[in-house]
Amino acid sequence: SLTRVPRPSGFMKPVTEFLLNFGKGLNLESFTDEVGNVIIRKPATPGMENRKGVILQAHMDMVPQKNNDTAHDFEKDPIEAYIDGDWVKAKGTTLGADDGMGVAAIMAVLEDNTLTHGPLEALITVDEETGMFG
Repeated sequence: SLTRVPRPSGFMKPVTEFLLNFGKGLNLESFTDEVGNVIIRKPATPGMENRKGVILQAHMDMVPQKNNDTAHDFEKDPIEAYIDGDWVKAKGTTLGADDGMGVAAIMAVLEDNTLTHGPLEALITVDEETGMFG
């Protein structure tokens, strides 16, 4: 579902709202800091509260590149992902795997209630591709 959300550097509002809604939908503390990074906190599994916390970090923006023959507005259009054998690809654009893979992995950990863990904090930063502003 992350590939359906436009997220070129400098245009973070849609993906920020998507991530906040994701965290809140899991009943997790979810907020943005003063520069727009999304922070989602997941409490420790019962009995693991005294363990050290772990921060999971990735950046939410992507490099908006497309083929010359592709009409795509990165501020409005979703990435058209598809499966080709063992590969996930995009039709005429970059896939956004840098760092969509990191964000997707964090989302998977946050929504998995079978994992045993200490306190978790997701830090999903803004505008890494254009200056590491987050």
